[in-house]
Amino acid sequence: MPDFVNRTEELARLRELYASDDAELAVIFGRRRLGKTALVKESLKRRDDSIVYQAKQKTSALQLQQFIDTAAEPYPGVARIREDWEEILGYLAEQDAIVVLDEFPYLVEQDESLPSVFQAMFDHELDDSAPTFVLVGSSISMMEDAALLGNSPLYGRSSVKLDVRQLPFTAAMAFFDDTYTPEEQVLTWGVFGGVPYYLEEVSPDATLGENVQRTILSRHGTLHDEPDYVLRMELTEPTRYFSILEAIAGGNTSRNEIAGRTGIDYNQLSKYLNRLSRLRLIDQHVPITERKERSKRSRYRIRDPFFRFWFHFMYGTSEQYDELGTDAYDALIEPELADFVSHSFEDLCCSALRTLYPEHTIPNIGQWWYGEHEIDVVGLTTSETLIVGECKFQQSPLGYGALSNLHGHADELRWSPQDGSDRVVEYALFSRSGFKPSVEEAADERDDLRLFTVTDVVTALTADER
Repeated sequence: MPDFVNRTEELARLRELYASDDAELAVIFGRRRLGKTALVKESLKRRDDSIVYQAKQKTSALQLQQFIDTAAEPYPGVARIREDWEEILGYLAEQDAIVVLDEFPYLVEQDESLPSVFQAMFDHELDDSAPTFVLVGSSISMMEDAALLGNSPLYGRSSVKLDVRQLPFTAAMAFFDDTYTPEEQVLTWGVFGGVPYYLEEVSPDATLGENVQRTILSRHGTLHDEPDYVLRMELTEPTRYFSILEAIAGGNTSRNEIAGRTGIDYNQLSKYLNRLSRLRLIDQHVPITERKERSKRSRYRIRDPFFRFWFHFMYGTSEQYDELGTDAYDALIEPELADFVSHSFEDLCCSALRTLYPEHTIPNIGQWWYGEHEIDVVGLTTSETLIVGECKFQQSPLGYGALSNLHGHADELRWSPQDGSDRVVEYALFSRSGFKPSVEEAADERDDLRLFTVTDVVTALTADER
């Protein structure tokens, strides 16, 4: 298992700040478990001028004393400075130090003036020095209040703002050293997603079922209550938010469906959905041919595959897994897993489309739906070509009916080339289990139909992320 993967762009931006001749401020945020601390430590390798302080929920006086103890190792002179945040940080700024305050919200909880201390330093005191301050936080709401929103003390002072998110597919699969087949990779991604902490819990030497049973289904599994823990750290009144996430994971993805499933008044629902969106827990999707701000056909999706898995299978039902014991995965998860992972497979197919169609420039890729019509993969090119695709993550080969359905859905999609010419439609079929002879014969006879396996998709993603 690798010590550190991906985050190449983030590392480069941080190292540029460290090398700057000016005073710099970086704000790094994202929910727990995404590897923010590991990112910072990786960026500081082979440097001896840095201070990394991991804040905890303690009194302000104790936090300051422990920070001084940490800072005194590379900068012994700090022990002679008056024990005051403004004095201590000012001294370190004069030394051109790199100062990382990890879990910055814990410090602000005990001393609300701290963001204003940084504001005053950057506005009035750092013209002749070149320190770098890095503020890291898992509480997105508190980081917004301190540094990100327009009315926050540090708004506009940061040179770099890093919104750390889950790893992309290929980087996530690097945790398993090529021991998984492409199909196993897609299944693992569909359950565990790209959060480093979750991936570290997966054993490459065990089957997916064994990993799910040990880490999630077992009452003592390391991930058994993980989403509950993460959300309660961010939300003060989580019950309604949990109900919304459960509804979305169960397939209720429109506002009307969510309101009906949860019993939350439709007019009140927006504030909860907006909050979940700000916390990077859900995304609002619209058909690719529409704008998000104008569309009336929005659907909501849980961003993190593992959160979606947990709310779909685990939330409020853990007792039945206890009763079944080691048979729980085979009895309750495996029969539904292919259908559940199909959503993640569709997203991966969309991500691979540009590599699979290198002859086209495809600025817009997504999905489309209207009434009973739905297309899993849509690519709007800069030419006259419209690419449409159907994805099936099932155990049996994909038959000709899927192609017929795709034809019918594509006929209803309203899109015309920008130059006013007649559009040309190209069809793509993506299948976990291959294709029936009728489909393969059609692909041999037609220039507008291509067939892609799971291996094709994974190979394209790997090439795209190099």
